[in-house]
Amino acid sequence: MVTRPLRLVRRAVPDPGPDELLIEVDVCGVCRTDLHLAEGDLAPRVPGRTPGHEAVGRVVAVGSGVLGLEAGDRVGAAWLAGTCGVCRYCRAGRENLCPGSRYTGWDRDGGFARYLLADARYVYPLPQDGRDDAELAPLLCAGIIGYRALERADLPSGGRLGLYGFGASAHLTAQLALARGATVHVLTRAEEARRLALELGAASAGGAYDAPPEPLDAAILFAPVGDLVPVALAALDRGGTLAVAGIHLSDIPVLNYADHLFQERNLRSVTANTRADGRAYLAEVAGLPLRVHTVSYAFADADRALADLAADRVTGVAVLDLRE
Repeated sequence: MVTRPLRLVRRAVPDPGPDELLIEVDVCGVCRTDLHLAEGDLAPRVPGRTPGHEAVGRVVAVGSGVLGLEAGDRVGAAWLAGTCGVCRYCRAGRENLCPGSRYTGWDRDGGFARYLLADARYVYPLPQDGRDDAELAPLLCAGIIGYRALERADLPSGGRLGLYGFGASAHLTAQLALARGATVHVLTRAEEARRLALELGAASAGGAYDAPPEPLDAAILFAPVGDLVPVALAALDRGGTLAVAGIHLSDIPVLNYADHLFQERNLRSVTANTRADGRAYLAEVAGLPLRVHTVSYAFADADRALADLAADRVTGVAVLDLRE
């Protein structure tokens, strides 16, 4: 249970370094990773670090070495905030596995603040197309990590996809999978989330521990509940893949080889994302009539947003509005 873990402090507005941008934050999504940090599931890397990694705003100052961005540009600061650029993972295009990777709201101050410093090489230019900032913010983590999880799940063309949990990331991933021609089955405990899933086009929506109406070619576990791993594996058809999308997961029970892994069923983790993932996802959904279901909170109510997220009272994505 979340009991007001955040503390309001006032700090001077920072100046950007040579490769940095100073961003005036308009809105910031509230991610389950923020909740894991608040609850202590993830140990803070720096005391007093400002959370938030789905920040949308405008550039107000540009470092001397930044090219291609200028004051007034609409940008998004996401979870991946920096990598070393020289390790074997970075050189192989797998920067999400970089041992020196840094993250917004964990290593660097995040978007639960009016101003944010970000490395310009890790922000995303956002369209000036009239789409509301609150609809763009969730794409920066919930959307991008869902995209990577979908890629890791190896869903075949026209395949059957199961989504376990149906919050911020899953409701965006479902729409992407549907646009690609998949049949989507949602398994989640919240009745309101099941209703939303059906409204968005899911073929079925059942309880988290229910069996889907047909075998699955692929599944993604969004709920941070290790007990669901054997449930989802058992629902896979031969050769199917389960991707675990969260940064935190409770303990996984003992698996039975014959029931859960035999017949070439695969279990994969998902670790952050690359910038290429982010660019590919934002480009793909730019042409889709994406419905981003948001619940708006005033900046002063950030603690309540975390508590509502913990209690499954948020259907879709909680978004802080810092413009007030």
